[in-house]
Amino acid sequence: MLRNGKAYDLLRQLTKQIGGRLSGSPQFARAVSWGKFTMEMIGPDKVFLQKCMIPHWVRGGADAAAITEMDKKPYPKKLDVLALGNSIGKGTITAPLLAVADFAELDKRKDSVPGKIVYFNKGFDPTNVSPFVSYGQTGIYRRSGPSAAAKYGAIGVMIRSLTESAANDPHTGAMAYNDSFPRIPAIAVGPRDADEIWNLTRRSALTVTMTTNGKFLPDTIGHNVVGEVIGSAFPGEFITIGAHLDSWDVNEGAHDDGAGVVQTLEVMRVFKALGYKPRYSIRFVLFANEENGLRGGTQYAMEAEAKKEKHVFALESDAGGFTPRSFTVSGLQPAQLEKMSSWIKLLSNYGITKISTGGGGADISPLNRLFATPICGLEPDPQRYFDYHHARTDVFENVNKRELLLGAINMAALIYLVDKYGL
Repeated sequence: MLRNGKAYDLLRQLTKQIGGRLSGSPQFARAVSWGKFTMEMIGPDKVFLQKCMIPHWVRGGADAAAITEMDKKPYPKKLDVLALGNSIGKGTITAPLLAVADFAELDKRKDSVPGKIVYFNKGFDPTNVSPFVSYGQTGIYRRSGPSAAAKYGAIGVMIRSLTESAANDPHTGAMAYNDSFPRIPAIAVGPRDADEIWNLTRRSALTVTMTTNGKFLPDTIGHNVVGEVIGSAFPGEFITIGAHLDSWDVNEGAHDDGAGVVQTLEVMRVFKALGYKPRYSIRFVLFANEENGLRGGTQYAMEAEAKKEKHVFALESDAGGFTPRSFTVSGLQPAQLEKMSSWIKLLSNYGITKISTGGGGADISPLNRLFATPICGLEPDPQRYFDYHHARTDVFENVNKRELLLGAINMAALIYLVDKYGL
């Protein structure tokens, strides 16, 4: 695979010929056609589309924001910003800024909120060795910050982008409104601009002008792309391996999750090239709508439930195309975890040094909820992931070919071991 792997070439096709693939967009429909065609060229036993209704949020134009120090001449400083996914734009609004560190400070200053644009300065904790821990701690400000501020009368929200990157690239991502409160516009601010905002508020009152135009169009038809190799011993029992085909609109979705998509296709290609006949049926799934709805993963599990299928294991790659470090698992019994951990000696030459609990993947999580299926996620080195995650820098040029292929090698090896020896 390191000599003849095709994942990098496929990633170039997906990112450069199609680009950003937001759910509901023409580019996402093109990606579905590309995925189906590519699977058919590889040649599993079946290739089919699995229909699901997906949300269709559009950015609606360029996002913009600027700040002005109230006690100085009105020379606004432009900010590098992106509207949060699923947010509803209100055109251009101008209001005084209220900067708070976190939800606790918002609650303390709730009487100052009405009519303001609230800025949350909550950033990653740099002492966390794993940036995914920091992402878990701060992600709530993106998901729930707008409604938390609207509860007290805010007319708009700004958040610090969810990254430790030293660049000033803003990072988008999905948020969700609480329908008990007004739907106010929300933007993420580039890290350096976020620092400047916070420092300025320590010495001066600020006014913010922000422009956003996001809106929802009616739900539209989307598809999971599924390739299946029928098992020789247990054709009615399934192993799933997959990644999500959609991405945000502001980038090429190279790491998130183009890398996982082409790794999944590479495992299929290698099994086919080797003439491998699995014991279990293996499904290779390119999921729809992970970024702002999880409709594809949910539909896959619901159809499996309706057909009373048995799903014995699922593996997902959705943490970038970096050097593989470990697999994270959920839903394993102690004996199963011990068995899987015994395989580390077979994987360590290719980068995997541990199996840890508490992981899996968003698109395969419904399988775990409905069937208690053991689920597993490939965990590459995480230190650079949030430099690119949901930002305009998530492009093909920022993926390393060798690291990408090493991830595919470990995915193929794990699927082979689970299929050959069971859990």
